Amino acid sequence: MNSAPESTPRRGLLPRFTLKDGDTFLLADALGDIHDADDGLFANDTRMLSRFQLSIARRPVSLLGAAVSEDNTSFSAHLTNRPLPALGERVIPQGVIYMERCRLLLNGRLYERLSLTNFSDQAAEVPVRLDFAADFVDIFEVQGHVRPARGTPLKPQLTERGVRLAYRGLDEVVRTTEIEFSRKPVALSSDSAEFLIDLPERGVDCLFTEIGATHEAAPSAHRYEQAARESIRSARGRMEAGGYLQTTAGLFNQWLMKSRSDLALLTTPLPTGPYPYAGIPWFSTQFGRDAIITALQTLWLDPQLAAGVLRFLASTQAKETSAFRDSEPGKIMHEMRRGEMAALQEIPFGCYYGAVDSTPLFLMLAGAYERRTGDGALIDEIWPNLLAGIAWIETRLNRSATGFLDYAAGERSGLANQAWKDSQDSIFHADGRIPAGPIATVEVQGYACAALEAMAQLGVSRAERGKCAQWLQRARSLREAIEERFWVQQMNFYAIALDGTGAPCCVRGSNAGHLLYCGVPSPERATAVATQLLSEGFCSGWGIRTLLKGEPRYNPMSYHNGSVWPHDTSICVSGIARYGQRDCVVKILADVFEAANHFSMRLPELYCGFPRVAGQGPIPYPVACLPQAWASGSLFMLLQAALGIRIDGGRKEVHIERPALPTGIESLKVCELPVGDARIDIEFHRLGAEVGAFPIGHVARGVNVLLHL
Repeated sequence: MNSAPESTPRRGLLPRFTLKDGDTFLLADALGDIHDADDGLFANDTRMLSRFQLSIARRPVSLLGAAVSEDNTSFSAHLTNRPLPALGERVIPQGVIYMERCRLLLNGRLYERLSLTNFSDQAAEVPVRLDFAADFVDIFEVQGHVRPARGTPLKPQLTERGVRLAYRGLDEVVRTTEIEFSRKPVALSSDSAEFLIDLPERGVDCLFTEIGATHEAAPSAHRYEQAARESIRSARGRMEAGGYLQTTAGLFNQWLMKSRSDLALLTTPLPTGPYPYAGIPWFSTQFGRDAIITALQTLWLDPQLAAGVLRFLASTQAKETSAFRDSEPGKIMHEMRRGEMAALQEIPFGCYYGAVDSTPLFLMLAGAYERRTGDGALIDEIWPNLLAGIAWIETRLNRSATGFLDYAAGERSGLANQAWKDSQDSIFHADGRIPAGPIATVEVQGYACAALEAMAQLGVSRAERGKCAQWLQRARSLREAIEERFWVQQMNFYAIALDGTGAPCCVRGSNAGHLLYCGVPSPERATAVATQLLSEGFCSGWGIRTLLKGEPRYNPMSYHNGSVWPHDTSICVSGIARYGQRDCVVKILADVFEAANHFSMRLPELYCGFPRVAGQGPIPYPVACLPQAWASGSLFMLLQAALGIRIDGGRKEVHIERPALPTGIESLKVCELPVGDARIDIEFHRLGAEVGAFPIGHVARGVNVLLHL
């Protein structure tokens, strides 16, 4: 009875499935097993469960199918047995014991129900075994960081129906994992539990398991069902925030639903409001840049997400200078971690500020939020933070040798590249050389211009008229400097960056599309950039590559040098649409939709930039986060660009400019769109070669819908 089960083959092509609740997430295979190197139940950046594996009669189970529910609250694996051992002289044949393994996360606790049904014509005594372990490693160790020393595993404690595993870290924090069962095992050790479940002919029985940091009441059907109801209520509340979309195309509606439910899954309620965690598994925490861009992507539909992002980032704004954390007063944070390595400062990411773009993006979001909502109270609340942010930008501009908003890591432990393309080799010269810093990337200068303009707009009603004029003048000067220093005539395009001496990195990257999003280039140069971004060199057929095909270091399998990032594509397309080129939006939207279809309607963080081949889908990037917030938000930014919607909450106006519908969709409805204190519905219909927009039902008093053709 106590012998080890047969080894399970490595996952191979079995997909992984994720669940998340708050600061806890789970990564397991389609069987529901946790056994591979990066699997686990993680809480606060620590792996609390590193193995959890089911076997029947010491043999692996067979997979029938697996799925996560549409609202992302629960996982179900449908399983069956391999042949059971002889009971006397009779053998239970393969495929007669059906098992459904269902689980959910709630309040940092894993709830699992294993139900067994006997479809054979004889009674069966089913030997069920669960093998488990908790290594309590930091998530950075899972990613490959090697620590010089670790804490101490504590002696496991066995109870009648469970096991307590614990670890004392070098930070003197004791982390515990309590594994508890609904019935007493026939054999229990520090790494396994065995049960004999009697199933009469056509009989059904269940085993309930709960895993968490604390001991609670015994697992039961009642506790599982109660947790399931609460989890569904919580997810529904997040999904019902803001407006929503419906179309006449069922498959497109599936993409809308999946994107919305993934954003709801990643959105974590904090004391400051809702906050989208970046992605699972590696970035299931607060990131500054990712959250701001996600909030910008969804602002037109759900302003409350932006409000939560602004409040949290204001509350964590840097107040002191630290080379280790790359912090300076006024900077907006890049990343927050809560594990042992962060607590011991083995890594700088406990609260890390190594992002040059988070601060201008924060100011951009604040300006966009007040325009969208008319909510001046929130901006008044964080106004000191906005002033501190713009002061940091101006200080950095003043001390920069090139006069641009640049970056350089304070210490070797920090990020070498601190814009959105933050891998080591993402910024380089035309000969492939890595430039000496400080580095000023082109898109960050666009963000800085937009931040200065946003502050000038916000300051008008806040007794800052003198500063407003200065901010506008600085924005104009910066815009002129960008046009003079970053534009490369031979490329008819913007350099990706300037190095520390002011020499341009004459490389064509998608970064220039962000400059269009900020409205910096002249119409002529915007057209030149758009033409190249829409060319075969940039467009893979699945979206816009991060780097032009043929440039030095181009590699469609790289992280930033030729891959396709959906969020990057959405920003570039939104920028092109800003200059009036709306036809391309529909084309790129169709490409990204077809990519989503190949990824089961869940866009990953990125995918490879190989050119599209008939009959084949996009090639996955093996370790991309899935789901990821700004990948999920990309659909909504692309749709806003296609529909041409701009909302002025203060005036209670919805402006719709030259709307276009996605390919194959005859009508689209925007429902419950918040405008000021009202909610309205707008329906878009294809009318021959044109698209019309019509308010439907009861239009709230005082809201004007203005169509510009």
